[in-house]
Amino acid sequence: MLEGELLLMGILGSSALLAAFATIWSRHLGRACRNMEVRKVTEQAAHALERRRSAIAVLAVTGIVGPILFAVVAVVHSLLRSDHSLVALPISALATGPSGWVQDVNFLITGIVLLAYPIGLHLEVRQRRWGAVGSALLVLSGAGLVLAGVFPAVDASGAFSNEQVGHTVAAFIAFLGTGIGLIVISRRLAGDPRWRDLAAYTLATGIATVVLFFGFGALAEQPGALLHPWMGLFQWVMVAVWLTCTVVLSFRLLRVTRAADAPR
Repeated sequence: MLEGELLLMGILGSSALLAAFATIWSRHLGRACRNMEVRKVTEQAAHALERRRSAIAVLAVTGIVGPILFAVVAVVHSLLRSDHSLVALPISALATGPSGWVQDVNFLITGIVLLAYPIGLHLEVRQRRWGAVGSALLVLSGAGLVLAGVFPAVDASGAFSNEQVGHTVAAFIAFLGTGIGLIVISRRLAGDPRWRDLAAYTLATGIATVVLFFGFGALAEQPGALLHPWMGLFQWVMVAVWLTCTVVLSFRLLRVTRAADAPR
């Protein structure tokens, strides 16, 4: 009888040990599986973030290269033509003549580029209510340049004309989209420590772009206007103000993106 009780107790004890071991092992296995799942999710998130940063960096580079390329192509194109003056004629006048397609393509490519870089700004600058409006207006300005390439300032005879409706609408979209867009997005920049030092400059550029655009129409565009003999120079001042700010913001976008990718 005693031996049977001891045997039973031994069996029960072994069963209890096995049950305890199984419980501990199942907990350990469950914890390991959860850790693996968390690690997998973390790695996927890291890869997604890396892809996002790479995409933003590409958008920043387009915002740097595009404006510089536009200016270089327009200046060189003008210098190679005896019928164009950088001082007296606007950039749109380059669309006339056998080589006019060069400026049309220049507008198109630059417009497509300027459709892209504001997306990077929207993704990287701290969000706020109605924060997408500024970026959307900057995208719209890029669309204006695309339209300028599609509807050149050339009349039926092939001569330059300020009265082409499509090109005029394109100019309004491009310059006012830029000016108002920069004014609006400057508020977002002011709320982000990484961008705050550029907020005042961006705001000033936006205001200057709007003022210069209407000043161009009132003082330089029409024959007989006070600054008409220097219409081209006036427009280059407008373009320089606009494109310089674009390059500055794009350089900061690239720097901020690289800083986020740098090991800490």
